[in-house]
Amino acid sequence: MGPLSGIRIIEVTGLGPGPFCGMMLADMGAEVIRVERSSAGPDSPVPTDPLSRNRKSIALDLKNPRGVEVLLRLADQADALFEGFRPGVAERLGFGPDVCLQRNARLVYGRITGWGQDGPLAHAAGHDINYIALSGALHAIGVAGGKPVPPLNLVGDFGGGGMLLAFGMVCALLQAQRTGVGQVVDAAMVDGALAQMAMSFGIMAMGLFSGQPGGHALAGAAPFYDTYETADGRFVAIGSLEPQFFRLLLEKTGIPHAAFADAGFHSLYSAVDTGTWPELRRQLAAAFRQKTRDEWCALMEGSDVCFAPVLTLAEVHEHAHHQARKAVIEIAGVVQNAPAPRFSVSTTGEPTPPPRHGQDSDSVLETLGFSGTEILELRKDGVIT
Repeated sequence: MGPLSGIRIIEVTGLGPGPFCGMMLADMGAEVIRVERSSAGPDSPVPTDPLSRNRKSIALDLKNPRGVEVLLRLADQADALFEGFRPGVAERLGFGPDVCLQRNARLVYGRITGWGQDGPLAHAAGHDINYIALSGALHAIGVAGGKPVPPLNLVGDFGGGGMLLAFGMVCALLQAQRTGVGQVVDAAMVDGALAQMAMSFGIMAMGLFSGQPGGHALAGAAPFYDTYETADGRFVAIGSLEPQFFRLLLEKTGIPHAAFADAGFHSLYSAVDTGTWPELRRQLAAAFRQKTRDEWCALMEGSDVCFAPVLTLAEVHEHAHHQARKAVIEIAGVVQNAPAPRFSVSTTGEPTPPPRHGQDSDSVLETLGFSGTEILELRKDGVIT
């Protein structure tokens, strides 16, 4: 019984950030009903995709007015609905927020797009890399002297998109419970990427953030906040930003402290190269190449060096910390992330595998009051599959 138990949410299936939002909400106990396209086929959603877990699935033809009416009846009995179409598409199909909120005044209507519901780019196509480029985040990520490097699709699609939408919807659900009034949540991935740059804006205002790739301590400019190759060709990550942690790093790597006593890192916000950083980086690189990754783990892991091995995704589930916290689980043979965050009272339970395409169409329609005859007619006419 997760903290969102008793909340019913309709997810009009989309890509990336939408399913991630649905996973976050479903993991917290909400009943999330995925509305799939009837033409999507039996392999949608991907049966091994954790983003699609913990759901019910109904397959509807939303280009058919009867299919739209089924969706509207779902929304009538729901607490929230969200979709990821370009602005205006849901309205043209007949289930835009005005229609839904007129029928269900308490409904929270979530919208996830790249550029937002308005503005000169609102109707343009885009992907994560474009949204984080416009936010300033992409320009700061990469190796000093090199070009910007996309950080997977974490900053735009997931952190700035799906998680932002989930947060916004829960906020609106809380208000709807207090006031009885629903509303539209406009979650734009470019806005979410901008929100994640809040600290960087502050650092820039202090004159300490050039914005160039690798141009700040947290972007790899500082040798004590970087990754290093080990003797076996693997990597470790060091985050020894504070002086006491830095001293311990030098001690454990055998580098004389006196030569780097003033490494220019008295605090994160005054991290400036004093001229010693290139030599310090050279010595750290040489030191880390003397031992394997596992040998460094035995020496540093769990200490105040601020150390971690750089794990491959295939190694993550084997790490003792994740195993102790059961942070990585296996569902239907697929290794994946456990629900997060955790609660002291509510229990989220073990997720269920992704549903087969449309597997719950009949049972969902029955909860809406459709008779067996009506369901057969809808299926015969291709409205549901």
